[in-house]
Amino acid sequence: MRLQLALNVVNLDAAVDFYSKMFDTDPAKIRPGYANFAITDPPLKLVLFERPDATVGDGFAHLNHLGVETGASAEVIAAETRLTEKGIETTGVDDTVCCYAEKTETWVASPDGARWEWYVRTGDAEQLANTVASCC
Repeated sequence: MRLQLALNVVNLDAAVDFYSKMFDTDPAKIRPGYANFAITDPPLKLVLFERPDATVGDGFAHLNHLGVETGASAEVIAAETRLTEKGIETTGVDDTVCCYAEKTETWVASPDGARWEWYVRTGDAEQLANTVASCC
């Protein structure tokens, strides 16, 4: 089993480049206006539909953010290092309290503005608002 995520993107080439770097894998299929990835780690079927007329409100109106939950802080740090080395800007790795959890996290944004969080939950918290506890 794996989750499927289908996204509208303005520029397919830019999106394929970004997601290839982000998930460290090449697309399984590319066709005019379409690409899909069969990502092993994390298990995800990512489908991209090119819509040059799409806007952030169009494609992401009801989307807050996307995330990759890892099993350990070292995996977040490794992902952040790999993403940075591939030229994707990150927020850096921080220990935070957010969404009723303590986390170690880093964030990136896709070419179309979708916010992605790479994180590990390290504990529970009683706070919804995001607070940076410490910077790594």
